[in-house]
Amino acid sequence: MNQDKGLSPETIAITAGRPTVGPDSALNQPISLNSTFVAGGAVGYGRYGNETWLALEDAISALEGGRTLAYSSGMAAITAVFSTLPVGAKVIASNQGYSGTMTLLNNYASAKRLSVSFVSIPNTSEVINELEGATLLWIESPTNPGLEVADLPALIKAAKELGVTVAVDNTFATALSQQPLALGADITMNSVTKYLAGHSDVVLGSLSAQDPAVFKTLEDARKFNGSIPGPFEAWLALRGIRTFPLRFQKSCENALEIAKRLSAHPLVSRVRYPGLPTDSEHEKAKAFMKSFGAIVSFEYAGDAASTDKVCQSSKIVTYATSLGGVESLWERRRRWAGESHSVPEQLIRLSVGCEHVDDLWADIQQALTVL
Repeated sequence: MNQDKGLSPETIAITAGRPTVGPDSALNQPISLNSTFVAGGAVGYGRYGNETWLALEDAISALEGGRTLAYSSGMAAITAVFSTLPVGAKVIASNQGYSGTMTLLNNYASAKRLSVSFVSIPNTSEVINELEGATLLWIESPTNPGLEVADLPALIKAAKELGVTVAVDNTFATALSQQPLALGADITMNSVTKYLAGHSDVVLGSLSAQDPAVFKTLEDARKFNGSIPGPFEAWLALRGIRTFPLRFQKSCENALEIAKRLSAHPLVSRVRYPGLPTDSEHEKAKAFMKSFGAIVSFEYAGDAASTDKVCQSSKIVTYATSLGGVESLWERRRRWAGESHSVPEQLIRLSVGCEHVDDLWADIQQALTVL
């Protein structure tokens, strides 16, 4: 289906990645279960392309503003970026980012595959001071789970002046809140598992880029690394994108209200949410973010064991690892051995879903007071 570049994201999510319109044409992209294609076409082989995941890539491309490649998971997409770097390349990344990314980078550093410098991503001057000699600046913003916000315009500008490639993990913010490619970033990464698919039934990732050379490098890497998505998973994610703006807006509205209520609760010692005017990241975030996401992190006024008990006592909010689905999830992040030690033991990451906010709050309240 043809796209008007002037369309809003809400419309793009519904119209992008559709089959060509004609008499009796299908409205939705069908699932293509093919690994072999007749010679002479653009695909060539099942590891190089598939009609279903090409449609998903088209939809994400329209949202992110660049050409997109889909991957078998978010970690596969992240690994794809690092795999294209030369041996010994210097990578700068957040010291309180997603534990999977940090673990991967630490493994690369231990093997002397890459040189890694972990920085405080909200400290703009600290990041800029590390850029000299770097090959890649990996920005996660807001960070997982601390919700620290990077000054994307300033960091991207500084990195590009030094010829440093910039990749942004856009999973928490999504293209509805910020568009890193439009700000000058080279690559955006999404864990499609989360908000884009939105129903906790898919594991996928994506990379988007505007520069044809960057895209070709990533495309060639995927062809031979083989981290391609399955057609059924791609179809589920594409279906999820149709309601993505509606789900994300509702979750963001709920998150702001829950953050306000948590801030006034006597058993909560700190709330982290960039949408709160009192949050340390608020002024920076509102300068370039259209919304503040649907993750709320907060610290329970107790020890690790009592914090675990809180998470285990909810009835509507599910005690589970992941985020971005229609259902609310929470967990104590430090229960994972790979989580950064800079994350407080009693920090709970709450992925706010689309339930009625009063039902959510009643459940959170009873869990907080279970001890």
